Amino acid sequence: MGAVLDRANAIAEEQFVTASGPGGQNVNKVATAVQLRFNIYALGLTPRVFHRLKDLAGNRLNSAGEIVIDARNHRTQDANRRDARERMAAMIEAALKEPKTRKKTRVNRIGKTKRLAGKKAQGQKKALRGKVDF
Repeated sequence: MGAVLDRANAIAEEQFVTASGPGGQNVNKVATAVQLRFNIYALGLTPRVFHRLKDLAGNRLNSAGEIVIDARNHRTQDANRRDARERMAAMIEAALKEPKTRKKTRVNRIGKTKRLAGKKAQGQKKALRGKVDF
């Protein structure tokens, strides 16, 4: 897991752009927002992890295979850079976690009869809502 994050940090490209939000007049002069881009093909992930990462990225994934993370919540470049890197790491770690497989459960005889009795009662309730015929 650590090797993948190291590889992602190595191939990630940062670009600083001007941002809206907190910063006062400084916001017009200093490019504090960070656009972090990293290519998911260059990470060398297994197919299952690759598809999970693609699903997690959603519309942050562009046609070139790059995930673009925008960080513009903080007033400084350093804080925004840290935020973008943490978000990238969290996304990759989430993709690396294997989801739990669902185990089939079986309802016992008592559970089946309770469920059917509930369905019967619900049907009876709805049948009484019908048109009244004198």
